[in-house]
Amino acid sequence: MPRAGQGKVAPVGRLSDRIAVGLLVRAFPPHLVDRVIADCGRTEQRSRLLPARLVVYFVLAMCLFSAESYCEVAQLLAHGMTWAGHAQGPLWVPTTAAISRARAKLGAEPLAALFAAVAGSPSALVSVPQQPRRRDDRARWRALGLDSTVFSVPDSAENRERFGAPVGNCPAQHAFPEVRVAALTDWASGTIARAVFGSRTLTDAALVDGLITDLTRGDLLLVDDCFTDRWPTTCAMGRNLLWRAHPRAQLPVCRTLTDGSYLTEITVADRDAGRAAGRFTARVITASALGGAQSCRLLTTVLDHATSPARALAALYHERGMLARCLQDMRAHLTSEPRIVLRSRWPEGVEQELWGHLLIHHAVRMSLHSAASDIPSLRATGSP
Repeated sequence: MPRAGQGKVAPVGRLSDRIAVGLLVRAFPPHLVDRVIADCGRTEQRSRLLPARLVVYFVLAMCLFSAESYCEVAQLLAHGMTWAGHAQGPLWVPTTAAISRARAKLGAEPLAALFAAVAGSPSALVSVPQQPRRRDDRARWRALGLDSTVFSVPDSAENRERFGAPVGNCPAQHAFPEVRVAALTDWASGTIARAVFGSRTLTDAALVDGLITDLTRGDLLLVDDCFTDRWPTTCAMGRNLLWRAHPRAQLPVCRTLTDGSYLTEITVADRDAGRAAGRFTARVITASALGGAQSCRLLTTVLDHATSPARALAALYHERGMLARCLQDMRAHLTSEPRIVLRSRWPEGVEQELWGHLLIHHAVRMSLHSAASDIPSLRATGSP
């Protein structure tokens, strides 16, 4: 007989769903989940109906099966973990109320720590296999793209207070509070390396300081022209930038370089103080725009044209579209509709859910890279 807060598992779920849960546990093994739970201080002092590890896997399954109800997700998770050999005993699943309480008790921190372990930490136990760098001048850089998107969240008092009230003038597009997600995406692996969340009114520039703190001198950040007012902060941290200049920006020639680029000086305004923050030397690269013959100008803090010629940097920037597709892929997994509404009615639950979606995207990319890396070896051995 089930205990209070449990229900019997119905015979639901296709084989593909069970395989998906098995791959999820393989991507985020129990020992790694237990480690981040312990680091976050969420380890239970006594045996519970819903241990923290199981709640982490439920959040991931909830994001994997985003169109299913709580009860159906719990059933799919129970069947999948049993099929994969990661569960013991009879198949009982918690009720919806028990799951909601367990999610609230777990919070968002363990999911954020799990994402940092697999996506950002060089000592992670699980990581995405990196594609070989191309044999050209770009190999010295780790190219990272900055992009953002907006997700709608349920219209609750807590979500309104944290993320802002819906926009009344455009009910069809902004009928719910919205959370902005800004992310750094890695060109070599096609994965999301870091992410931060904020209210809808925040811009990429306002969120970027929380993204670039761990970047190194070997990283090259590809951004758009909204990033200009973050020059002082980024340059002081020793970060390298490459972005498209505004069409009306005045970029006088200070020194012409042998690769066709030239050095210029840019005055960056301090919008808070209402005055100029300083003048900075930048390098201007003229390149053809994506998909057309229209010319555009690229700005970069990489001043050494001998080791980083203009042609290589321009070609790298033209591949920025691939980096921007990472967040689009995450949105496409949720639904094909243009408006996406998450499940959680409280802010920490929203963040927990977003980290879950980022982890699912990471697991998918990891599986794709693993499959792609096996193709050369199969061809070498003559396997079909």
